[in-house]
Amino acid sequence: MKTGLDLVNECDNFPYYESDPEEYSRLRSTSWELHLEGGSGPYGYIKQSVVEKMPWDHDAWQIDDEKKCITPAPKRYTHTQETVIRETLEVAKTRDIFQILRGWRNELYPVHGPYSSRKPMVSMERAGSALFGINTYGVHMTAYVNTPQGMKIWVPRRARNKQTYGGMLDNTVAGGLSTGEKPFECVVREAAEEASFSEQLVRSNAKPCGTVSYFHIRDARAGGEAGLLQPECQYVFDMEIGAEVIPKPGDNEVEEFYLWTVDEVKRALAEGQFKPNCAAVLLDFFIRRGILTAENEKDYTEIVSRLHRKLPFPTS
Repeated sequence: MKTGLDLVNECDNFPYYESDPEEYSRLRSTSWELHLEGGSGPYGYIKQSVVEKMPWDHDAWQIDDEKKCITPAPKRYTHTQETVIRETLEVAKTRDIFQILRGWRNELYPVHGPYSSRKPMVSMERAGSALFGINTYGVHMTAYVNTPQGMKIWVPRRARNKQTYGGMLDNTVAGGLSTGEKPFECVVREAAEEASFSEQLVRSNAKPCGTVSYFHIRDARAGGEAGLLQPECQYVFDMEIGAEVIPKPGDNEVEEFYLWTVDEVKRALAEGQFKPNCAAVLLDFFIRRGILTAENEKDYTEIVSRLHRKLPFPTS
């Protein structure tokens, strides 16, 4: 059975220099940095194996072997950095170089620049984001019902044929945040698509509750190549609903929903049934609700701090 700290370690599993300098240095020394023209960077960590396989156009990329830096540097005036990244990923997809690109989404993720900048430096195809190791963003919402028997939480099971974490348990509503999309608008959209929650219900009842951030090293369950780097920030929402509101799968990503007691959710967490970042979001929910406390969790302080990791690249 997994402890709360085990669940955090599974999600936030890129080593910290302070606790494991040898492993941290090993991973950093075998990763290249993504840089962008017009920014100080880095903006992502690229695995050596990705660098060796990616179909770089040397007329469009500046590759510094000594510093291990890669920068899109378009020579043709009609091209932008974003175009260079897109065309490179499209070539890799056409040649079937990376398994992860088989899940091409036609959805753009932002790469943010300096904190003072209002717009992303570039955007890239979602399926390629982990190849470049950029910060990615999403929304996760926990819908719950207060009953005479205590709080109950709506828990979905992901479709078993889903490319990523098929068959695992999830948060009530979750999804990726695309370029230009606001977190609240994203959760409204995802709630309709995944749980058939009405727009009015979500706009009236969903409450923003901060963020959960971590630096994840993907394993085989994530789909595609294992070992890709994924620093991520999730905007977290809670939504209390009445007993008469029953979520229903609105697309093919969710198999079914369960209405579980807190103890049932805790048991499934301990059994490792939840997708790693969804387990982290539930731990955050339990902390904010006073369910997980310093009195009943020996690793409380470590868990709280690890759920809010400072990401290595500029954030939105």
